Amino acid sequence: MTDAKTPLLIKRYASRRLYNTETSDYVTLEDISGFISEGRDVKIVDLKSGDDLTRQYLLQIVAERESKGESVLPVAVLTDLVRSYTSQASSIVPQFLSMSFDMLRDGQSKVMDNMTKATPIVQIPGMEAFRQQQEAFFKAMTGGQWTGAGESSTSKSEEKPASEPKEDLDAIKLQLADLQEKLSKLGK
Repeated sequence: MTDAKTPLLIKRYASRRLYNTETSDYVTLEDISGFISEGRDVKIVDLKSGDDLTRQYLLQIVAERESKGESVLPVAVLTDLVRSYTSQASSIVPQFLSMSFDMLRDGQSKVMDNMTKATPIVQIPGMEAFRQQQEAFFKAMTGGQWTGAGESSTSKSEEKPASEPKEDLDAIKLQLADLQEKLSKLGK
């Protein structure tokens, strides 16, 4: 068993093929992207020279995803990145980006913690519908991996069959409409 804290070592051969040293097989950029998505760090090195090629390949993965329509980076951000290479800002951009992503990860973690520990302080009309909507949202964002407060820990045999995505969306729309109606009544 490998240590998840140790980066997965990928070696690039002269033929430009990428070799996973843990599983002793060749991998693609899509495979590497999958490892990273699963939370694993990777290190890609040139077999012959020992040069670290990780940055080059990560940028290639981002560029391929952006070109396939999986746009995450707005044009303004890309423009600012290009500008930072030609200005004095290049010295602070890496630290800024690193701190921004650290803050994003911390914020997501705190939201998830707060949602799982959610104990109702005040019973606000419509709050239950809002909580259910948030749980559905987090389940959708985490691929069904999230279990929030208020969900029972049932065994697989006791679970309800998964509902269709359209049914989930319809339920969320109904809950949102109900919440909006209750909020409008509170405002009167």
